[in-house]
Amino acid sequence: MWNNFLLSLEIMAKGMSGIFVAILIIMAVVWLLARLTGSQK
Repeated sequence: MWNNFLLSLEIMAKGMSGIFVAILIIMAVVWLLARLTGSQK
C-alpha cells in the first residue's frame, strides 16, 4: 500500500515537472519569436 503511494507520487512528480518544462520551453520560444519579428518592423 505505502509502496504504491510512493510510486504514484513519483510518477505524478515526473508528469508535473514535464508539464512545467514544456511551459517554460513554449514561453521561451514565444519570447524569442516576438523579439525577432518585432525587430524587423
